[in-house]
Amino acid sequence: MGNSIEELRNGFETAYIDGTVVSSEKYRPQFISNNYKEGKKVLSSIEDELLRCDEFRISVAFITLGGITPLLQTLKELEKKGIKGEILTTNYLNFSEPKALEKLNSLTNITLKIFDSESSGEGFHTKGYIFRNEEIYRIIIGSSNMTGGALKQNYEWNTKIVSTINGEVSKQIIEEFERLWESPYAIDFDDFIEEYKQKYQIIRHQRESAKKEDLVSIEKYRLQPNSMQVGFISSLRKIIGLGKNRALLISATGTGKTYASAFAMRELGYKRVLFLVHRGQLARQTKKSYEKVFGKSVTMGLVGAGYSEYDADFIFATVQTLNRDEHLLKYSPDHFDAICLDEAHHVPSATYQKIMNHFTPKLWLGMTATPDKRDDNIEGRNVYELFDHQIAYEIRLQQAMEENLLCPFHYFGITDISIIGDDKNRDFSVLTCDERVKHIVEQANYYGYSGDRVKGLIFCSSINESEALSEKMNHTINPATGKYYRTIALNGSASESEREEAFERLAMFENEDISYTNNNGPLDYILSVEILNEGVDIVEVNQVIMLRPTQSPIVFIQQLGRGLRKADGKEFTVILDFIGNYNNNFMIPIALSGDRTYNKDNIRRYVMEGGRIIPGASTVHFDEVSKQKIFESIDKSTLRLAMLKEKYELLKDRLGRIPSIIDFYNYGEIDPMLFIEYTKESYHSFLKRIEPYYKALFSKEQEEMLAFVSQFLMNGKRPHELLILKSLIEEKADQGVIDSVRFKAALEAVGGTYREEDYDSAMNIVSLAWLNSKADKSKYELVQWIDEEAAKERRVKRANAYAQALLNKQFEKQLKETIEFGLLRYKDNYKDADDNNLVLYRKYSRKDVCRILNWEKDDSSTVYGYRYKYGTCPIFVTYNKNEDISSSTNYPDHFINEQLFNWMTRSRVSMDSKETQQIIHANENGEKLFLFIKKSDDEGADFYYMGEVTPVFWQQTNIKNDDGDVLPIMNFHLQLKHAVREDLYEYLAN
Repeated sequence: MGNSIEELRNGFETAYIDGTVVSSEKYRPQFISNNYKEGKKVLSSIEDELLRCDEFRISVAFITLGGITPLLQTLKELEKKGIKGEILTTNYLNFSEPKALEKLNSLTNITLKIFDSESSGEGFHTKGYIFRNEEIYRIIIGSSNMTGGALKQNYEWNTKIVSTINGEVSKQIIEEFERLWESPYAIDFDDFIEEYKQKYQIIRHQRESAKKEDLVSIEKYRLQPNSMQVGFISSLRKIIGLGKNRALLISATGTGKTYASAFAMRELGYKRVLFLVHRGQLARQTKKSYEKVFGKSVTMGLVGAGYSEYDADFIFATVQTLNRDEHLLKYSPDHFDAICLDEAHHVPSATYQKIMNHFTPKLWLGMTATPDKRDDNIEGRNVYELFDHQIAYEIRLQQAMEENLLCPFHYFGITDISIIGDDKNRDFSVLTCDERVKHIVEQANYYGYSGDRVKGLIFCSSINESEALSEKMNHTINPATGKYYRTIALNGSASESEREEAFERLAMFENEDISYTNNNGPLDYILSVEILNEGVDIVEVNQVIMLRPTQSPIVFIQQLGRGLRKADGKEFTVILDFIGNYNNNFMIPIALSGDRTYNKDNIRRYVMEGGRIIPGASTVHFDEVSKQKIFESIDKSTLRLAMLKEKYELLKDRLGRIPSIIDFYNYGEIDPMLFIEYTKESYHSFLKRIEPYYKALFSKEQEEMLAFVSQFLMNGKRPHELLILKSLIEEKADQGVIDSVRFKAALEAVGGTYREEDYDSAMNIVSLAWLNSKADKSKYELVQWIDEEAAKERRVKRANAYAQALLNKQFEKQLKETIEFGLLRYKDNYKDADDNNLVLYRKYSRKDVCRILNWEKDDSSTVYGYRYKYGTCPIFVTYNKNEDISSSTNYPDHFINEQLFNWMTRSRVSMDSKETQQIIHANENGEKLFLFIKKSDDEGADFYYMGEVTPVFWQQTNIKNDDGDVLPIMNFHLQLKHAVREDLYEYLAN
């Protein structure tokens, strides 16, 4: 308790007296609000406290499914651990949803009461969350009810109070909770729920009736475009104004591509329009959407799927019908002013090409969510090329969520049953066994859905699996209804009418007055492999279950998108992803985050804190086992030339030219550092290897120069060397006019701070005097950047070899782009550095650290676990060590808490050793110790920078080597200057 009191005092000082005082976040009062851009959500704060409490109490006025669904995974964990909770809510305004209350009450560790404000004659507006952990209370009080908007999206103001059990404020809050809890108006759930449900249904019916009356008046007004559609139309006008006749709309599923095209046709004044789709149902749906925009101002007709309404102003046709001559030749080439092509990633196929070769409209408009899907693999025949690389607008999933264009979703990564194999060993009998069906049903029922009944899609890995699971589910009781599930397997062999009938059955309302047969009644689920991936518009879908490995982020988003269309009565969609031992699990966070860089650290970070930074009211959760499976998948994933080449070709297709390394950075298509990591040289080396049209020829000196910048400097972890090299490209640099004054100005322009020792260090590296290993000296023996005589006078003069190299303009271009990329990376990732030019929680290699700490030589090969040199001592720790390492190096390094780390020196170090004394007295001697940690060797060569540390405890102890010999070793407790960021602490320590 004594240590906690001290932590509390520090926390109070930080919160209320001096914000620069270092204290543990766990013991610090805080302001809690919603701002996903800063990684802040009320929901995340509540989840964090739930996960570390011994008991909890909650008192809120309103509880909805949208509020509790994101908490269900956490609450289930608490139930398993036996962590008790009391929740008090009210019947005030009859706002709380009975289903939400029933869900909470079903958890065996939670006691739920309802305060009867009607009988008490008093309003009930409390919003408080109380968590006890041993002798400490953490209490969140403010404006947030347990609703989706309050916990994730709304402007909410809350304060977190941290107190001992003896604190006056916490005592008052606990006493007030207990007074309300024991009040005669606080009624047990079972004694109240039935009456409350009846009242709630009556009031809900009244609200829905009022809403319908409002909608009648709204329909009188002209349908207006949303933000995405306005931006698209504006961009399309510009493209047409430039004399272009082709454009592409890239838009996430559910964001309103069809309406966007309709608004565009209306605003641009086209009189005769052809809208081409690949299924009859879509033609009918599109026609209905257009009718809402145009009313009866134009005539509309269908061609295909049994219709032949050729003479209308606007034609909605299937490609299968229109590509046949008896239909196609009814129209002259210039008949249509504009032709819209839905699911435009199919356009390279022969059927679409035949139609496109026939017509000559004023505008070809392609629309797709997945332009990078290619149907033909023919060189040069890509979607971007067919639309002249004219992208009118692009809105991906993340932006669509930011702009509230989609229905929010709650994603849960759930462990599949333990006997599920890996990608290559998926035993069919296991996939369809009773145990797995039971597991799926239990999870689907627990996490639930928004609305009156489930309307779900289940994606399977094979047709046989979908059929077998559907059969088993149809003989399984649905816990929500007490009746058998109603499901159907729907795959490629299904006819158009069979598909349409299945979709209609899934969307049906339940009606007690109608007797259905098994073949015409409502469906709970449709099971499929891939035919539901695109071109299916079932807005009512409120639950999506994924039972197959994620092979592609594109397919994942297509399937996720099936549930993201907004619909009346649907507040959110539940996504259940059953995660097994699959090699491609790392693609899940790639898809959810929208980060296509394939940067492993970005992927790990999203798994750790994706729920905090996802836009809008959506949430992302992984259970602990699923997290570990994804982390293992990330670690095991390897750089393959095929993957790099595929990502390269995608951007080349999009741009219609060879992309520069800056292009990759700007478009976020892949982390350009992966090209460098793969070639161990430069992007130029990669292009030479895979691009037949790349003709740049460089001398050995020039290739070494590019490799030097790419390998050591391009990562942007320090800008100084890059700025020196950049200045040497400028005019008059061969006259020695670049000095430290001009360098300082250039450094400040990119966000850096000038220190003379950093400048001298950078000069040392550019002169290559820093290189220390024989391999590096040999590899870069021809590199010469600066004139050595001028350098002695502290002037930067371009070496003659560098000047000669720059005469090759292709080399100059490659070098400039490499330098520019490094500076961009610095500005985006490393400019917020501390006094040591290091950024907290960013990752660095030993070689990076030797450079950035201004070491005179690259001693990274001799650093190992730590090295005391030049008044600095970086300490590198691998948290989970390999099992096969020597006993004498298997040090038990670990976090004691978020601000204290237990660290062992190398063996054979005693209290009297020189390095022991250096470490003990480092701070008083004005020297610094730094801690770097990685979870395991699978993460590669880079370590998270944890900041400066101070020894606060030390003792000599012993360790045995493999022969059983007892060796001396020093054990230190290192206090971190900054308490470890919570998600990173959990990742490293668990």
